[in-house]
Amino acid sequence: MYDVIIVGAGPAGTSAALYAHRLGLNCILLDKAVFPRDKICGDALSGKSVRIMRELDILDELDNLDGSEINRITFGSPKNIQFDVNLKGTQNNNHITKGFVIPREIFDNYLFEKAAAVTDTRQGFSVKDLIFENNNVVGVEGKTREGTEEEFRAPIVMGCDGCNSIVARKLGLYEMEMDHVSVAVRCYYEGVKGLTDQIELHYVKEVNPGYFWLFPAGDGRANIGIGLSKSDMKKENRTLRQIMDEVTQTEYFKERFADAKQLERPVGWNLPLGSIHRKNHGNGFMLLGDAAGLVDPFTGEGIGNAMVSGQYAMEVAAKSKESGDFSEKAFVEYDELLWGEVGKELRTSTKLQSLARSKFLLNFVISRASRNEEVQNIISGMLSNEIPKDELSSPLFYFKILFS
Repeated sequence: MYDVIIVGAGPAGTSAALYAHRLGLNCILLDKAVFPRDKICGDALSGKSVRIMRELDILDELDNLDGSEINRITFGSPKNIQFDVNLKGTQNNNHITKGFVIPREIFDNYLFEKAAAVTDTRQGFSVKDLIFENNNVVGVEGKTREGTEEEFRAPIVMGCDGCNSIVARKLGLYEMEMDHVSVAVRCYYEGVKGLTDQIELHYVKEVNPGYFWLFPAGDGRANIGIGLSKSDMKKENRTLRQIMDEVTQTEYFKERFADAKQLERPVGWNLPLGSIHRKNHGNGFMLLGDAAGLVDPFTGEGIGNAMVSGQYAMEVAAKSKESGDFSEKAFVEYDELLWGEVGKELRTSTKLQSLARSKFLLNFVISRASRNEEVQNIISGMLSNEIPKDELSSPLFYFKILFS
């Protein structure tokens, strides 16, 4: 008998396990994969991810992992005008303005090893169903790699098993609404020119209203990808792979890819966006990370919000253990804490996602920023959270750009 069963050992699940250890909770962490394993992703770690790792005392070792430290963000417009935002590389109690790009095969294994050092784990275990008693989730049942059936019981089950969450499916909470899901394709390359300590987001006309990314991934590799909403993708007569090939061979990018070599076949995945507030808790369960639909609608980043959900879920779990109340009513606090932190940002990103459909607006903002240091400082402040991000979607922001 455990206090909590964590299904899924990605950033949400491992963060939850590490917080559980701090709070004195007895957990087991289950995953159908065997680590290390790849996870399709852009691999970027935001300041929010860095903050959580600092709180968990696991940040210092990050420099030893194969990857890239990020100190700049490059934005490109549909007209291929671009500008750089230089991150400050400093930190205080509230904001960290330095990021990383670390392949998920490496990063997730690092987190898993940290969690495995302090909690029970079971790799290669596929959850097949939930166990209910009196309308409460009280455990999971599944199979080992060898086909042996097992079950685990606990008063709390946390679904941290991604966009195709079996926990969400069995609870009837799995929804892939076209307007609130993006699709993306990733491919690792070697030999891409011009990548140093920056990540690049290009809102090129070939992808509009999506974007093309180029991220340095360490050891001479680059993480290259395309992101587009599922509803917009349905209107395309091209696949994401075809769009990516088209972009890399445009006049603007072809020289950078002249000597580049694909290291894998491009692979795609779904991103459940936080453009809607999905149900994430009930009697005996909580959903975390992608299983709760916490991906930023504008940037496609989900690791930071996943790790934040792990923190709040375990704080509420500790209170529930003390009170003996594992009901939906008790877990409302998880939803309130989580959306109290990420909700405003997700709503703003939803607005920005809509604004990004305008090629004129993108060209205007990026063109002004490329020529004006004050505009660059405004955008830099918003990205580092020194200026509220919701100003990005306000008329005042564009007034500042127009007259700066």
